[in-house]
Amino acid sequence: MANIKSQIKRNRQNEKRRVRNKAVRSELKTRVKAAVTTAESGAETAADAARIAMKRIDKAATKNVIHKNGAARRKSRLAKRLNAAASADA
Repeated sequence: MANIKSQIKRNRQNEKRRVRNKAVRSELKTRVKAAVTTAESGAETAADAARIAMKRIDKAATKNVIHKNGAARRKSRLAKRLNAAASADA
């Protein structure tokens, strides 16, 4: 345990950020999974789910929860999966 006042504060800040980032990453995974499952099932809400997933990925990159190149990679892979699911349904 830290004895220095500034380090005690820094530990509190780090813990707050860790919990917040964990929640954002968890929501990212949930939104991406929902987008893929709705696209594969051929539901009408697939476009909305995809849009929300892309938005969450962009927002996480803006807030520095994930790296911007990682966000671009995730969006690209998601788009590929959605397009493959759409072409399989058609």
